[in-house]
Parts: sequence; C-alpha cells; structure tokens
Amino acid sequence: MEVNGTANILSSAYMAVEYVDSFLPENPLQEPLEHAWNHMLQNYSKFQIATWGSLIVHELIYFLFCLPGFIFQFLPFMQKYKIQPDKPETWEKQWKCFKMLLFNHFCIQLPLICGTFYFTEFFSIPYDWDSMPRWPSLLAQCFGCAVIEDTWHYFLHRALHHRRIYKYIHKVHHDFTAPFGMQAEYAHPAETLILGAGFFIGIMVFCNHMILLWAWVTFRLLETIDVHSGYDIPLNPLHLIPFYAGARFHDFHHMNFVGNYGSTFTWWDRLFNTDSQFNKHYTHHKAVKSD
Repeated sequence: MEVNGTANILSSAYMAVEYVDSFLPENPLQEPLEHAWNHMLQNYSKFQIATWGSLIVHELIYFLFCLPGFIFQFLPFMQKYKIQPDKPETWEKQWKCFKMLLFNHFCIQLPLICGTFYFTEFFSIPYDWDSMPRWPSLLAQCFGCAVIEDTWHYFLHRALHHRRIYKYIHKVHHDFTAPFGMQAEYAHPAETLILGAGFFIGIMVFCNHMILLWAWVTFRLLETIDVHSGYDIPLNPLHLIPFYAGARFHDFHHMNFVGNYGSTFTWWDRLFNTDSQFNKHYTHHKAVKSD
C-alpha cells in the first residue's frame, strides 16, 4: 500500500509539472542543444558518455563553481561579505585541500562513476533526445533529489558527529573551521561514501533520462560549494529556494562543530531544534551589526 501511495504521489507530481510546462514557451537554446546532444550520441558510446562524460561534467562543474570564491580572496571589496573575516584562506590550506580532492575524485568517486553505465542499463534509462524531459521537469526532479539527499545527509551527518566516531571519520572535514568553496568535497574517504550515498537515492527514485544525472550533479555541486564558500553574498539566487540553508547557516556548523546538520534545507534542524545555537548567534550578530 505504501509503495502504491508513493507511486501515486510521484505520478501526480509529474502530471502537475507537465501541466505547468504546457503553458511555458519553447526554450530558445533547444535547437543548438539538440544538435550538440545528438552529435555526442553519434560519436561516443553509452559507456563513454556515462563514464568519461560524467567525470568531465563533475570535474568541470566543481572547479568552475569554486573559481569565484577563489578569486574573492584577492578582492578587497568582497571581504565585507566574508563570514569569518579573521580567518582568511591560505595557500597552505588550499594546497592541502586540493591534494585531498584529487585523491577523493579519482580514487573514490571515479570507481563509482564507472558504475553509471551499468546503472543506466539495468534500469533501462534512455539517452536519446526525444525522451529527454523538458527543463521544468528537470528542475522538479532535482528538487525531489535534493529533498531526499538532505534527509539522508541530516541524519547520517548528525550520526558522524557522535563523540565515539567523530574523530575517526568526520573530523577530517572539520580541519577547516572557516570553510572555502573548494573544501566542499574535502572529506575522509569513508565519509565520501557514507554521505555520498544520499546523492544516488534520489536518482534511483526520479531518474528517467541520462540528463538528470548531470543536472542533479550540477545542482548538488552548486549548492554544496555555495554553502562552503565562506561568503554571504547578497542577491544570491539560491536563496529563492524555500528553506534554503545557505553559506551563513553551514559556516556556523564549521565554526561551532555542533548543530546545523542539514545539507541544503533548514527544516530538519528546525524540527529537531539543532539550529538553536545558530539562531542565538545570528540574533546577536544582527544586534551588534545594527548598533
């Protein structure tokens, strides 16, 4: 009964998105994107697209999204947006982080990426252009993946903070009390696997085309790099997302070590009151700033 209920909810959600989509105009970039996608399908095998294509997407998106935060450290006028201005980035910290990233990306994540082709084959996930969902459906699916991943992340992340196991795994990610964008995936290999599993659960629920894998990894990297950026920048479009946590929320987690366990949203922390210390700190911060 529960499985049927979940299937009915998902079916209703898809129908609602398709109904809204029917009123939206055509994407002006659709024709060049279709040409590029079909060119890729004609010149590369599904294995190459799923494996090496996914690796390229991950690496390109990751370091591209890290670039603005890296540049900000050299711009004096951006320092007023830095959340912990007394703890600037150093070359030593960034080099240490970069070396760990290379290990995690190519020794931990690449073997997982190599399974993408077999995943798409097992679940008969299409690659062709005609089966590709339109962008409103992709956005809705990415949001659904984010909700699932955030739930997984909250409870497993909170468990990794338990005093009996914290020093063995999650302490690595807290090497930096003032985070910066590139540190988003700086973690113990075991944590990469444990918390990273939440990324794939949403894919197993929602994935109906290869493009969703790339759209979801793009959104997830954008979000995690943003919350680790160390900068609370005004007019950040991600703050339009309901209950979005943001950089200030997660920055406090690194500074305080306790509370604010959610990855994308704030609702689990609100529900379990694990954001109480942050709320007190932020209220005091605003009061001091207004004086």
